[in-house]
Amino acid sequence: MAQPRDPSAQSAALAAMRPLPALIFSSRWLQLPLYLGLIVAQCVYVFLFLKELWHLISHATSFSEQQIMLVVLGLIDVVMISNLLIMVIVGGYETFVSRLQLQGHPDQPEWLSHVNASVLKIKLAMAIIGISSIHLLRTFIEAGNIGIEGKANYTETGVLLQTLIHVVFILSALGIAWVDRMSASPAKGH
Repeated sequence: MAQPRDPSAQSAALAAMRPLPALIFSSRWLQLPLYLGLIVAQCVYVFLFLKELWHLISHATSFSEQQIMLVVLGLIDVVMISNLLIMVIVGGYETFVSRLQLQGHPDQPEWLSHVNASVLKIKLAMAIIGISSIHLLRTFIEAGNIGIEGKANYTETGVLLQTLIHVVFILSALGIAWVDRMSASPAKGH
């Protein structure tokens, strides 16, 4: 377990740096408003989740099983996007801005103890694939439904393109994992 850092020692180390490296190193704090903005976006998703949950509860007796399934898939989608936001906010801040000093905290996420840019990329790719899977499932379920104007909600081309995009996400994640594994394994023969 890492020892907590002494803030005065950190200030002294930063003061000992030449001005340009100190400025460059300190510029990481420019990301703070970005992470705070993502927290605001998280609040929007909480509101959206509660609104959709209320919609489900208030219409549960009049909805068909398929409509209930679509609303629940929407709720799952919101949760998965929210999980993605948490990974970016907590993991990104910890990796690129400053340590959160959570060692020994009972609520510290297990993955945070070994997070780095590579782990974060793979976790984000997997989260995006999960979100894409939910959207694709919703598309498959809704594909046969007729919309308000008597037209199908999704064209055959639209469904095919969404499926192709999902496959590209999967291949991208596999590529990221493969490159990460190749760069992490020791060079053979050296």
